[in-house]
Amino acid sequence: LGIDVSAPAIERAREPARTEGLRNVTFEHADAQVHRFPQERFDLAISRFGTMFFDDPVAAFANIGRALRPAGRLVMMVWQAHERNEWDVAIRQSLQAVVGPVAAACDGPDPFSLADPPTVKGILHAAGFAGVAFTDVHESVHYGPDVAAALDRIRGFTCTSEVLKRLEPADAARAVERLRVALAAHLSDDGVRFDSRAWIVTAHRHREGTQPHPRS
Repeated sequence: LGIDVSAPAIERAREPARTEGLRNVTFEHADAQVHRFPQERFDLAISRFGTMFFDDPVAAFANIGRALRPAGRLVMMVWQAHERNEWDVAIRQSLQAVVGPVAAACDGPDPFSLADPPTVKGILHAAGFAGVAFTDVHESVHYGPDVAAALDRIRGFTCTSEVLKRLEPADAARAVERLRVALAAHLSDDGVRFDSRAWIVTAHRHREGTQPHPRS
């Protein structure tokens, strides 16, 4: 079962499933924080850069936990701190050079809200998970085969688009040009790449009659 709050994302997921004739996969347009999952139905919950945006992460993970069988597993990938992610540093510097740090700040969902391991452990323990562990992932991220494709993608980021919309046309053009220069500096033979750091976070639903240990 795949779910997402984005209807277009769900439609994009359904298409290849139909093309490949997969009959053991279903998709629903829903919010995992409040969706009524079947209770104790699943062995594993997986998320790739999707759990950082919950309004109430404890409630969301508790809801997901109730859908897992006893000792069912949670595995998710989340970004480490923004300063450890070259792609975010480059975007911020490009925008701030034109409008300054305050004007370039994003008021939207924070993609780095689960970057701090102690914070994540506290959230997951409160939601009923135990055995929380972190694996460091240090890989480059690929933003497109060329600068134009990478710029299109980055302009589509919520924070980037919000900042650009707030600017006067001349300032927006300057900011886009600085983004273009930053992307060009990271163009390689196989496209635009930036260094990145992420966590793979694993945990399991604690067994009935036990409580997560605060140091587990």
